[in-house]
Amino acid sequence: MRSSASLRRLASETRLHPAELVLPMFVREGRESVDITSMPGVVQHSIDGARRAAAEAAAAGIGGVMLFGVPDVRDAVGSGATDPRGILNVATRAIADEVGDALVVQTDLCLDEFTDHGHCGVLALDGSVDNDATLERYNEMALIQAASGSRLLGLSGMMDGQVASVRAALDGSGFQDTAVLAYSAKYASAFYGPFREAVQSTLTGDRRSYQLDPANRREGVREALLDIEQGADVVMVKPAGSYLDVLAEVAAVSDVPVWAYQVSGEYAMIEAAAAQGWIDRRRSIEESVLSIRRAGADAVLTYWAVELAAWLTEGNQK
Repeated sequence: MRSSASLRRLASETRLHPAELVLPMFVREGRESVDITSMPGVVQHSIDGARRAAAEAAAAGIGGVMLFGVPDVRDAVGSGATDPRGILNVATRAIADEVGDALVVQTDLCLDEFTDHGHCGVLALDGSVDNDATLERYNEMALIQAASGSRLLGLSGMMDGQVASVRAALDGSGFQDTAVLAYSAKYASAFYGPFREAVQSTLTGDRRSYQLDPANRREGVREALLDIEQGADVVMVKPAGSYLDVLAEVAAVSDVPVWAYQVSGEYAMIEAAAAQGWIDRRRSIEESVLSIRRAGADAVLTYWAVELAAWLTEGNQK
């Protein structure tokens, strides 16, 4: 059953489709897009650039785009996150107008891009993240993002009770149809490094007090089940490649879709090795995403979404 390409194709257990891919996009203030040096081929888009990139993504047939804002000004409570004129909300409206229902416009619901300390929430007097005060800010963010045209909110802050709180806020304000993606098993990973450049993070310290310990498998499953109980429409495992065991276990017990995020460090490592000629770039990209799907992800957030979709379409046409 492996002796020819046609037999291998017939016997393949896992397949990729463009609709299962989501493209993370960074949108900055200003008229010019800016290259991200640690992520070759990825940029901080201007609004106009983001509109063009979203149109390209829709034409490629991928499932959606996940938007991250890169503001010029930050403060202790992340005021820009709930300002209707804030970069993420402006970008959401622009992209929703551009692509309509051609793909799902999604938004990152977290404060880290907007705070001057770089943490995912409001800080208490002792410098720790105040969970409950942060939930109030998340509720405010949820309403402005939904009103701006986001169809799915990516709750990536890892605050306790964030799903139930945001779901109640949305339902209470008439946004019952806005979906909630819970970053349930989000680990305190070293593989987020290039992302910090992408959003110009101002983080001091680390996020180990609220993100998961990389040593813990069962905890990731438990967090996913808690989020499902609170009303999550989708649950996430992040990063993907180093946590395929967690992904497989979550997929085995979840009765809602399970997604995985192939993060910036995973992207950067393949690009760097391919640039040196050490690995085959296309085969490595395809294999890395296929392995995430094989482990149980119903959809994959990947910075290669549009390029990979083009390869898949090309292959189907042969």
